[in-house]
Amino acid sequence: MRKYLIFSLAIMLMLFSLTVCGSSSTQDTVSAELGIDVSGGEELSTSDTHGGFHGDGVSSVALSFSDSSVLDEIEGNAEWKPFPLDETVQALVYGVKDQTSSIGPFINDGNGNPLVREIQNGYYILIDRQEDQETDILNRPSFNVTVGLYDTDTNTLYCCMLDT
Repeated sequence: MRKYLIFSLAIMLMLFSLTVCGSSSTQDTVSAELGIDVSGGEELSTSDTHGGFHGDGVSSVALSFSDSSVLDEIEGNAEWKPFPLDETVQALVYGVKDQTSSIGPFINDGNGNPLVREIQNGYYILIDRQEDQETDILNRPSFNVTVGLYDTDTNTLYCCMLDT
């Protein structure tokens, strides 16, 4: 727990210093957030609704890669897990439905549509940035998470941040 707190503070400090210096590219920000080097990625899309006093919102970046360098790095990182998605990430990114209820997607375009296209094969990482990590993510009154998804069929990386 203490290691994670120190790691989270270091990431936030790094993102802050990059922003203050004005030298931060989208790739630099995604690299810092996901802990992998994505400098070779070509930006396909970006959206960000963060703003206001509390900085709540949803952001999403899609990067395309022409080689396997990012995939090699992901496969060598134990924090990244192969598909299928666990229930929490499924609910956050695409939503979960059964006969009696539905939940999510929380990372959406404001109209309830997922920001990430459906991925069949790939890897994902869930980074919980919430101070109180005692409660299951989906049972909290607010979210502060980062989700990374890598589509191995299209060599596309998605980095999504949700802050409520």
